[in-house]
Amino acid sequence: MSEKNQEPPVLDAAAVAAYLREHPEFFVDFEELIPELRIPHSRGEAVSLVERQVKLLRERNIEMRHRLSQLMDVARDNDRLFDKTRRLVLDLLDAGSLEEVVSAVEDSLRHEFQVPFVSLILFSETPLGVGRSVSVAEAHQAVGGLLSGSKTLCGVLRSHELAFLFGDEDREKVGSAAVVALNHQGLHGLLAVGSPDPQHYKSSLGTLFLSYLGEVLSRVLPGFSAPLRSVR
Repeated sequence: MSEKNQEPPVLDAAAVAAYLREHPEFFVDFEELIPELRIPHSRGEAVSLVERQVKLLRERNIEMRHRLSQLMDVARDNDRLFDKTRRLVLDLLDAGSLEEVVSAVEDSLRHEFQVPFVSLILFSETPLGVGRSVSVAEAHQAVGGLLSGSKTLCGVLRSHELAFLFGDEDREKVGSAAVVALNHQGLHGLLAVGSPDPQHYKSSLGTLFLSYLGEVLSRVLPGFSAPLRSVR
């Protein structure tokens, strides 16, 4: 039998494995064979090494794109919040009367910020004829605990507190609320916002915007209404 007709030697798996151990650089010289390798992974399926690498890279790429998309959404939300806040502050600075101040706050929170329940209560010993005003004694009797601190309070309020802030008709609709005292060189009133969702205004919720608005109002209001009671 001529050499031309001889069958090539058959190598068993052990022989192949032994050869590869002795020649670890084999696939450096024959890298075209790598895509043809079939390597099982945890689910028992056979996939090529390159396919597995591409799959992992694709999954990581999708994850990174998802994270980037979330960051972009947060950035856009912050931009919109800043723009709304800027317009509201400018309206307050341009206001020529107490009525314009009250209207700017209530209209912006309800329509621009889409807040379902808004309450701006001013403290005065005499009726102001604009918005809602109460005496300091009445406010302390109803919601004294909400006025004692300088920080914005968030969470689920008691029924009588909700009734004072939002009225008897809406108190059952408010699941959670945030309240800030308008306090700058004296206590001039309070601002409250509410949501039907009990989880919306959590105690851990960031209150930077509402605190900022409260600080602006605390400085703007006294300039428009001498009857506003300043309590130190």
